[in-house]
Amino acid sequence: MNSERIYLDHAGTTPLRSEVANVMTETSLRFGFNASSLHFEGRLARAALDDARDRVARILGAKRTEVVFTSGGTESNNLAILGVVQAAAPGARVVASAVEHHSVRAALERLRERSAAGGPIPVDSNGRVDPQEFERTLGSQPVCASVMYANNEVGTVQPIPALAEIARTHRVLLHTDAVAAPAWLPIDVVELGVDMLSLSAHKFGGPEGVGVLYVREGVPLHPLMLGGGQEAGRRAGTENIAGIAGLALALELAAAERARTVARAVALRDRLESGVKAAAPGVSVNGAGAPRLANLSNMSFEGVEAGDLLIALDLAGVAVSAGSACTSGTLEPSHVLAAMYPGTQGLSGIRFSLGTTTTAGEIDRVVAAIPSLLIRLRERRAFVLPFEGYG
Repeated sequence: MNSERIYLDHAGTTPLRSEVANVMTETSLRFGFNASSLHFEGRLARAALDDARDRVARILGAKRTEVVFTSGGTESNNLAILGVVQAAAPGARVVASAVEHHSVRAALERLRERSAAGGPIPVDSNGRVDPQEFERTLGSQPVCASVMYANNEVGTVQPIPALAEIARTHRVLLHTDAVAAPAWLPIDVVELGVDMLSLSAHKFGGPEGVGVLYVREGVPLHPLMLGGGQEAGRRAGTENIAGIAGLALALELAAAERARTVARAVALRDRLESGVKAAAPGVSVNGAGAPRLANLSNMSFEGVEAGDLLIALDLAGVAVSAGSACTSGTLEPSHVLAAMYPGTQGLSGIRFSLGTTTTAGEIDRVVAAIPSLLIRLRERRAFVLPFEGYG
């Protein structure tokens, strides 16, 4: 392969856009003060914070008072799940789909310790929640259900408006983790019908360490971060003005460019999938039978373990992931693919996630590299397997 590396892990994090970096630097120099202070400098910071909040609210179709700034998607998901339960009456429970991000799953594990979380909502072989199954789950009367808008590992898009209508009928709050969505899907909270929605800036060209939780007016939410009255008492801590300004600009750019970037990404994703399947046997595309994010392809490779292929691709100059970036440092199989497939297909799943800078030439180079890597890995596995269990 060419000595230049190819970055196909945009679902893990996207590179910071230059326009965003510039506005962050300018904001830090001009408005880098404490927005809770009453003096002139504090009021400058407050004005910059209010401006960013208004801009985010416009993109979301929300009221400015419904936008809570956080440190990222993990905190937003934790605040939504744990905050709602803590604000509810004793005995309140939360349910979530089987393919949620680990920040949702970990929050539910915490709640499960005190019997405040129900079993996972199952998904089909494409990773999608069936509305009828969702409604059956709500029969247990949880206070909140969490179903991610688009899956970060396989790209499956959930029927959130339909699920939201069912949740309203049962008087259950609906939270959606939309972290993977802004660059590729509309995120108007009114059209989606959700009560809470999580975002993270570094997934759409913004800075790491900044996020949003949309909280519909009237939804009770107990703060997890204590010690100050920031964010209308819902999240204590001095706001990161520069990071928030960067988030607002990145979100505006993502929304403005979405139609063009989606069309381009779909063409490149299809080029990747068709090229790999034509060049190598034993390849399947996970979740291909349902609507997917335009930029994401999760493929399983028969006779190969995901970790081995990930390392081989990395050594060949291609950055990919074997699942969520939050867990790709482990050797555990993907819980998402395990929920979709009962067999071993999930053990070989590799996530290729494209970005706005990905080129057709890069895709072609990846397609050309994969067959020889698979041959080598499969030959090595065939040689090793007969001797496993001896000694």
